[in-house]
Amino acid sequence: MEITIKGTMAEVEGVQPKVGEKAPDFSLVNLKKQIINLSDLTDKPVLISVVPDIDTRVCALQTKRFNQEAGNIKEVHFLTISNNTAEEQANWCAAEGVDMELLHDTELNFAKAYGLYIPSAKHLARSIFVVDKNGVIVYEEIVPEMAQEPDYGKALDVVTNL
Repeated sequence: MEITIKGTMAEVEGVQPKVGEKAPDFSLVNLKKQIINLSDLTDKPVLISVVPDIDTRVCALQTKRFNQEAGNIKEVHFLTISNNTAEEQANWCAAEGVDMELLHDTELNFAKAYGLYIPSAKHLARSIFVVDKNGVIVYEEIVPEMAQEPDYGKALDVVTNL
């Protein structure tokens, strides 16, 4: 798959999961050093927000938007994943006053399972996945231009109607 980064073509490695498929399971560590497994989050739907680099403007906007929504919608697990280090994520959260669930994928396990790694950028592709209680992907968006924000409205409509 190809996307653009400020107009330049970039290859996204791997195969991306599609709507209707079982979401690939993953285990990542949060900022409290707890292991979060997707397979354990079956009590309510999950919105996975993937950002390339937490320290950039669009990633900050995306994370803040879903942090705000997480405060209002308790019936959904909101996760933000990037391949930033835990320290980078913690510093950003402290500076921005964000307290949502951030998971770091420095080993690229999630990136490979979801086919989202961009070798030329050394980051994950900006994307959103909504997973229902049965572990099935019911919405996916891989943003075609990395510098653009995702369609928050569509993802939130899907997840709040589950």
